[in-house]
Amino acid sequence: MCQLSKILAVREEKKKNKMVLLHVKRGEESLFLLEVGVSTGVGEVLERVVQLHNATLKVLRLCADIEQLAEYGPSLPPEMQGLADEQIEELNLKDDWAEKSVASGGEVENRDPTGRRCGRQPTEKIRKVLLDAVREAKGLVSKELAKAGTPMTLRHPQDALALLGGAVTMAYPAGLPPHDPVREERESRERLEGTQAGKMVLESAMTQLWFAGKELQCDKRLRDYLGNNEKTKVIVKVQRRGVGAPAREPQLTPDQQKALMVQQFKRREELQKLEEAEDDSYLDSSWADSRQLHRSFQGLCNITWKPH
Repeated sequence: MCQLSKILAVREEKKKNKMVLLHVKRGEESLFLLEVGVSTGVGEVLERVVQLHNATLKVLRLCADIEQLAEYGPSLPPEMQGLADEQIEELNLKDDWAEKSVASGGEVENRDPTGRRCGRQPTEKIRKVLLDAVREAKGLVSKELAKAGTPMTLRHPQDALALLGGAVTMAYPAGLPPHDPVREERESRERLEGTQAGKMVLESAMTQLWFAGKELQCDKRLRDYLGNNEKTKVIVKVQRRGVGAPAREPQLTPDQQKALMVQQFKRREELQKLEEAEDDSYLDSSWADSRQLHRSFQGLCNITWKPH
């Protein structure tokens, strides 16, 4: 009976807290769909949006770093990055992790043109393991989920991070150097200050949610703006605090605009054809005048009148 009471209580709570689908955007960029109850506080929704957004960015950063790892191997120590071999030898620098951090199955040489990584590429089999994990992880946080109508939860980026971590551990069982961006990202030691990636990260205290040109106040609930309509889908925009209201959504989507332009073009073509079919301007031509021959015999053609 106790279990039944809990189930009934959950069902009753769901009835009270009708769900709404938020299409979260940043500028014109679609981020994800978030399903929440209309009685949820705006402050709580903001926290979830920021958390999901930042977790997605973390997955994508880690994917990019693993792609570099699969291509050029582990990162060199910071003091060796960007230096030529002669400079490294002259300065008597040594990579202490060169013999520790070795890819499973062996490595082949593939020099990094930027000089940041050691240039020891994993074998094709291990590269496939890493790149397959990257592809699958990107799919878990893809913007295509929003197009497909699939809401995102924190489970999506969490599963993606677990997948990527497992692939890296399989590829480098002895671990990566502590200065490698992949390891830094996995251990949440990433250095984003002053980078473009850092500018993309959101902070709850410096972020606002906007709907229909209005800022959503954190001390209110979603139903104060959306009503109690169940299964409503609305566009909510993320904006940094102090920047002002984001641009309103266009009345027509790009696809609708294209369809309208095609329709207008076809309509103009139809009107042009109708005008050509009804054109009777040829009646003003001399060859269409039925009395032209008669006037020519009488010498009445091309007569001009001039004042004396």
